[in-house]
Amino acid sequence: MKLREDIRNVAIIAHVDHGKTTLVDELLKQSNTFDDHEQIQERAMDSGDIEKERGITILAKNTAINYKDKHINILDTPGHADFGGEVERIMKMVDGVILVVDAYEGTMPQTRFVLKKALEQKLTPIVVVNKIDKATARPAEVVDEVLELLIELGADDDQLEFPVVYASAVNGTTSLSDDPANQEATMDYVYDAILEHIPAPVDNSEEPLQFQVSLLDYSDYVGRIGIGRVFRGTIKVGDQVALMKLDGEVKKFRVTKLLGFFGLDRVEIQEAKAGDLIAVSGMEDIFVGETVTPVDHQDALPILHIDEPTLQMTFLVNNSPFAGKEGKYVTSRKIEERLLNQLQTDVSLKVEETESPDKWTVSGRGELHLSILIENMRREGYELQVSRPTVIYRNVDGTVCEPFERVQIDTPEEYMGGVIESLGQRKAEMQDMINSGNGQVRLVFLAPARGLIGYSTEFMSLTRGYGIMNHTFDSYLPVISGLVSGRRNGALVSIDQGKATTYSIMSIEERGTVYVEPGTDVYEGMIIGQNSRENDLGVNITKAKQMTNVRSANKDQTSVIKKPKILTLEESLQFLNDDEYCEVTPESIRLRKQILNKSEREKAAKKKKTAEN
Repeated sequence: MKLREDIRNVAIIAHVDHGKTTLVDELLKQSNTFDDHEQIQERAMDSGDIEKERGITILAKNTAINYKDKHINILDTPGHADFGGEVERIMKMVDGVILVVDAYEGTMPQTRFVLKKALEQKLTPIVVVNKIDKATARPAEVVDEVLELLIELGADDDQLEFPVVYASAVNGTTSLSDDPANQEATMDYVYDAILEHIPAPVDNSEEPLQFQVSLLDYSDYVGRIGIGRVFRGTIKVGDQVALMKLDGEVKKFRVTKLLGFFGLDRVEIQEAKAGDLIAVSGMEDIFVGETVTPVDHQDALPILHIDEPTLQMTFLVNNSPFAGKEGKYVTSRKIEERLLNQLQTDVSLKVEETESPDKWTVSGRGELHLSILIENMRREGYELQVSRPTVIYRNVDGTVCEPFERVQIDTPEEYMGGVIESLGQRKAEMQDMINSGNGQVRLVFLAPARGLIGYSTEFMSLTRGYGIMNHTFDSYLPVISGLVSGRRNGALVSIDQGKATTYSIMSIEERGTVYVEPGTDVYEGMIIGQNSRENDLGVNITKAKQMTNVRSANKDQTSVIKKPKILTLEESLQFLNDDEYCEVTPESIRLRKQILNKSEREKAAKKKKTAEN
């Protein structure tokens, strides 16, 4: 079998924050890809604003370097389970993976997820134990953990013989020794491992063309761009080809431009052969998973399998008293247009119409997946409302099932009891407990996904901010009865419209936690805080201190209030109950009751209670 020895295709996978994007930075810097005068910024592959702000990778991206006359295509993938769809669809583009593991944290829930996807595609793994310079590093145990995980996930003998490189990506050093003192200021050990262990693509460029799209991009100049791998044959600029659609339809088009990858740039090329990763333009309605073939030899590749969404929310047109004041795009047509545009690049997302033209059911892989979409929309000028996230139930062999997540928690020993008790109330089942002997405990649970909605805020309070929680989808299991998910405390709800005053906030503070600052515009039915008790409480937050011309015997004192807790978008979504909405605009995030009027709300609650009985 003829191979293309001049090329290697590899994906870098890891749990979030294990140093994957930093490693890609160093691989780029030390490959002589850039001229001496070019500066490569930190986390160069994180191109989006939210990616830069949060230090996380959301979209899979490709780059390429040259080393020893070989062209190495590298795909940087997200490290968070909510963006697993990005990982799944690029696995077919590569022949091997670099698994980056933290030298202290070891294998985490997301490590299991991405590794499972790689093994399903029979990809060859290289393990990079990163952050070897940490004082708490335990490289030998971490390598053992990776081996145990590979065995557990059913790796074959070849995959179990993985090479290990020890690295400190932030310092740009690597070695084949687990002793930090032996680290060398070079990435050559990683490059050499790629050339030696990652299989070269099969060279079947003489056969009829097969090119499959795995990623999508858009340019104002050339329109839709399909990024993928040439699995067979050759493609040239000007070729007349057939696009085999997912629904079975076949469309013909002419290839207007081909782009290859080098460094952070796309380079125009005239032709590409089997094994190349390229971008193709000229197709207006190309989608992920579709195959490009010759017109006279239409042979489609299998459609890419992407795991189904597990969580859904209702997106609505904003109908609050402040609707239309802050947003640029507020109509149902504009919001629907934006959601449908998102479907073109996000294969893990689903958008369904409802009986109302102003409502849509949007399904995704997790709270973060959906909250990033909402955050992007508000930054683009959209104004909308969203409901509380709910899990998606499925019928599996005649049994109604719900999604379960594998939860891994690292916490100081003193908070362990509270964490176990709180997750027990949410019907989580403990799978493992590891005491490292340094005051830290690792707890592993299998928990119903609906029990975890809104749990992270409670978890941070329980562990005083010292706990770390990671979770990823595990499987669908029969529905657990008796699980009451949602917020335990009631809300403080405004009964009037106007501006919040310091005087009112002072009197409300003792009732709970206030979420708005003095001077904030509020309306009837808007949630302005969390009650310390279980019931909702209507409060007047707009009341001002009465002026009088009678002087007080006591000296007037300056009013002092606690600093209000301003919720982020994620915290707002976690706060929501079933009868509440989160109102999102480019300037504000507000919480509100679905029924704004207090008496109407009470009538609806009575009616619901009667119906349940």
